[in-house]
Amino acid sequence: MTFIDTHTHLYSEEFNEDRAAMIERAMGFGVKKFMLPNIESSSIAGMFDLVEKYPGVCFPMMGLHPCSVKENYKAELEIVKNWLEKRHDFVAVGEIGIDLYWDKTFLKQQEESFRFQIDLAIQHNLPIVIHCREAFDDIYTILSSYSKLPPGIFHCFSGTLEQANKVLDLGGFKLGIGGVLTFKNSGLDKVVEQIDLKHLVLETDSPYLAPLPFRGKRNESAYLIHVAEKLALLKNESLTTISRITSQNAAEIFEKNN
Repeated sequence: MTFIDTHTHLYSEEFNEDRAAMIERAMGFGVKKFMLPNIESSSIAGMFDLVEKYPGVCFPMMGLHPCSVKENYKAELEIVKNWLEKRHDFVAVGEIGIDLYWDKTFLKQQEESFRFQIDLAIQHNLPIVIHCREAFDDIYTILSSYSKLPPGIFHCFSGTLEQANKVLDLGGFKLGIGGVLTFKNSGLDKVVEQIDLKHLVLETDSPYLAPLPFRGKRNESAYLIHVAEKLALLKNESLTTISRITSQNAAEIFEKNN
């Protein structure tokens, strides 16, 4: 069995003490590929370092996270644009989107940044990886305004069945399912039960959102197995089937540079 962690921040400082060992643990649990979403200009060097150390294993994305959209967002977006022109090994533009959980001060700038980066993805024929927190309607409105969208992933999907169907009706999108699926009162299990496996990919978002039984602790890619096991239980399928289908789904999104 092999798994793909479609969203993991392996370059995060939380892994500075044991990064190599952590990656080895994950590979021991069958996680053979790691998709690395960028956050902002300060995270780029660490991401590239991992890509160089683990060729064919770690794959970079390029984007500006909505929580990093501040006063200097135009300069940050220019860096994203320049890197997409310089390097051709990015598997996606991400992570991008809108986050209104922490701060709504820069909503207009987040919307502008989201559109700008969707346009970059279209220009470079890359998929998009979307961060959506307390902002589904805002994001859906923007996506719906495009006559043709790149494929992509709604990272860390935790919405309703209605929202899931809206995303899937756009065409070309998968739902990223992580540790929240294992939380007892999240309600995500009831939603996922009603969504065909062909629409789902696995992720950890490590070091965040660790699944049970590690909830509240540092997440890592080895814990993807707990998400896969929960999904297998919900779908009454074998782990082998979950591995095969979710990996195929991930390959559909990232196939250009993977």
